[in-house]
Amino acid sequence: MPSSSLPLATAGAQNPIRSVDFMHDAQICRRRFRTFSVIDNFNREALSIEPDLNLPAQRVARTLDRIAANRGYPAMICMNNGTECISLTLAE
Repeated sequence: MPSSSLPLATAGAQNPIRSVDFMHDAQICRRRFRTFSVIDNFNREALSIEPDLNLPAQRVARTLDRIAANRGYPAMICMNNGTECISLTLAE
């Protein structure tokens, strides 16, 4: 491990840290689709995987709110700083 790398944060109990990420792929017919995944870092449980051709910020926010209604809000959300997360809807 390079000395400049910091260790990943690990959760000591359920719900304090969740990871979110967007992924994309294509079907055999070349039609592209995306998924939005939410993972609980404590037990590596997939709390949600939302597949669709288009995932607008309102749908992502709705998914996060639905999970929070069932599991509570996390203390921290880990994500890459991709262009998917620059929407004002997600920032709010």
